[in-house]
Amino acid sequence: MATRSPSLQDAAPAEAAGSLRARAASRGFRWRERNLLIGGALIAAIFLVAIFAPVIAPMGPQDTDYTARLKPPTAQHLFGTDNLGRDIFSRVVWGSRIDLQVGIFSVILPFLVGGAVGCLAGFFGGRVDAIAMRIADVIQAFPFLILIIAIVAVLGTGLTSVYIAVALVAWVSYARLVRGEVLVARNREYVEAALAMGATNGRTISRHILPNVISSALVFATADIVLYIVLVTSLSYLGLAAQPPSPEWGAMITEGRTFMATAWWISLFPGLAVVLTGIAFSIFGDGLADALRLGRR
Repeated sequence: MATRSPSLQDAAPAEAAGSLRARAASRGFRWRERNLLIGGALIAAIFLVAIFAPVIAPMGPQDTDYTARLKPPTAQHLFGTDNLGRDIFSRVVWGSRIDLQVGIFSVILPFLVGGAVGCLAGFFGGRVDAIAMRIADVIQAFPFLILIIAIVAVLGTGLTSVYIAVALVAWVSYARLVRGEVLVARNREYVEAALAMGATNGRTISRHILPNVISSALVFATADIVLYIVLVTSLSYLGLAAQPPSPEWGAMITEGRTFMATAWWISLFPGLAVVLTGIAFSIFGDGLADALRLGRR
């Protein structure tokens, strides 16, 4: 029985399907790139506001004007004034410095400690892995927020206590994440080749394993910045973190709660600042995760 040779008619559907897949992949890449750019632009704008706060803010964060107490938003006071006549817009702008500092500093220590513990536990295994993971199990046995509040209550209120409490608790998530990646990476051919060529354990971890496993932790850290800004806002609302008259957004929301019925703008605009910052880092984190995932293919 004679076989029919492939014709142009047979090749056309395959080419069309390939073209559709290519267009879909291109659209997906553009969407990922768009998230990364939009999120990056929003974060850059927030950082610029924090850097140039003395130029942008028309008044100082503690400047009072008792003749302009509880004024609603106007052209002179864009976000209104509080019960002491302080300009809310100026305080929100100055507060961006504190909250960005809180988000970034709260992530750095857990990221470094958790990343180091996860690398060592995943690479060496055995007793090192068992001890690290049992300590992590003990910490994770307690609710995150309750444990943070308990540590802050022992150390005393203030942002420094919050940084210490977060560092003592939050490293566990990074350690587990990096450990899982290292467990997979240590059996790869490039790691075995590095060890066979005489590379030390430290060099193998720092030069070969860590660059290939750190991307997931970086994406997680981007999302964690939002978590810690909201966390400190909540603790400030409870009176455990930044204290009045600090222009920290959570402390400002706390100050405005007694005037919510008559001067809603005191709490509204700091709350919107928290939401906008959270959206910016969330969009950037999604775009970064998609870009890194695409880069691995």
